[in-house]
Amino acid sequence: MRSRLLKKLPATLQAIAAAHPGQTIELWCQDETRVGQKGRRTHGWAPKGSRPPVPIDTRYDNAYIFGAFCPQRGCAVGLILPHANTAMMQLHLNEISAELPAHVHAAMITDGAGWHRAQALRMPDNITLIAIPPYTPECNPAEKPWQYLKDNFLSHRLFTTYQDILEACEHAWNSMLNEAGRIASLTSMDHLLDHDN
Repeated sequence: MRSRLLKKLPATLQAIAAAHPGQTIELWCQDETRVGQKGRRTHGWAPKGSRPPVPIDTRYDNAYIFGAFCPQRGCAVGLILPHANTAMMQLHLNEISAELPAHVHAAMITDGAGWHRAQALRMPDNITLIAIPPYTPECNPAEKPWQYLKDNFLSHRLFTTYQDILEACEHAWNSMLNEAGRIASLTSMDHLLDHDN
């Protein structure tokens, strides 16, 4: 399945460029992740042979970070939203569209979530979505920032209130953006564009 995307990607990008003459085509990736009280355990450092206790919550308040990433320019556009659905995806697309330079058209890799493909979406003129095959998360580099945020900022925590969740998401997102080169290194698409593999 991955090879199918790799074979089609150059032709897909050429078709997008042909449909948007005079525009610079940038390859972006987009995804979202849940952050909340029903948290996740992750690996951590501890003395050999020990199993330190870690907090895990069983409540259900959560928020979603919607993120879009451009490794070429090392930039990202994100929103922290209460749900993952078509209305929230529309807000995210509108935000991405507003942040793109006037001469740029984003060719954006997304997975097959229903809200990424909903007929109700009004696709901005400066964004074209590229679907990855089912069950191939390795084809979407937008998965890597979530692992980084959860491993370094958002795991092994208890969030007392919904506001605590929002503040933690905002802190994690801004911390990642403030690290020079972090977005580019996490979301590199060289493996998708390397035709020798």
